Amino acid sequence: MNVIHYRSVHDIIHKSIEDSEVIYHKIIKQICNKYGKKYTKELEIKMYGETDREICLTVVKQLKLPISADEFELQLHYLALKLLPGAPLQKGAERLLNHLHDCKIPMALATNSTEQAVRLHATIRPKLFGMFHHKVSVTDPEVDRGKPNPDIYLVAASRFREKPKPIQCLVFEDSAIGVEAAKEAGMQVVMIPDSRLGREQTRIATLVIRSLLDFKPELFGLPPFDNIPKRNSRI
Repeated sequence: MNVIHYRSVHDIIHKSIEDSEVIYHKIIKQICNKYGKKYTKELEIKMYGETDREICLTVVKQLKLPISADEFELQLHYLALKLLPGAPLQKGAERLLNHLHDCKIPMALATNSTEQAVRLHATIRPKLFGMFHHKVSVTDPEVDRGKPNPDIYLVAASRFREKPKPIQCLVFEDSAIGVEAAKEAGMQVVMIPDSRLGREQTRIATLVIRSLLDFKPELFGLPPFDNIPKRNSRI
């Protein structure tokens, strides 16, 4: 791997930093069960990283639910508002965010979630979200298409004060479509995949790690963790 000094880092919170993926798909499973339908593991994996709208359209169609995608989405958002705020941080996320922030590495949030969802999470963890220079959601007016298209990442990069080139941006992702989007944008990607994803779905990532605890910043020209003294939890 080439060692490149990154001046900007795109960080994905909802799926790579907050461990909300499991809770989110439990909600979908709960709705499907109510109508006597099974939300299979195969379908769940296909939905990783998709927008809420795409998930609702696909699940309703494939499982032939007796409700519209709009109704499914209303139920999904209602339950998400109640359950997602309790999602824990992924292991290593707090250490990584604090470290990059202390080293003055600009960070942005680029997510397939809606602006409403971003505001909800920001209310629960204001210190964490305050570390980001800016946030770009799939419902942002400048984003024409969600992942796996590169729009979200390109818009996020354009809003840094330094206007970095895509190759200067490092992305953290856990979904195959998120990795595809980042690579299409010309960025390098550290992937923390779900253990059920096959090797084929991780092959285009720049680096694949099992946990954020395994990430070594110096591989990308960033200050190593031992450059900053350890401190108590702040998030």
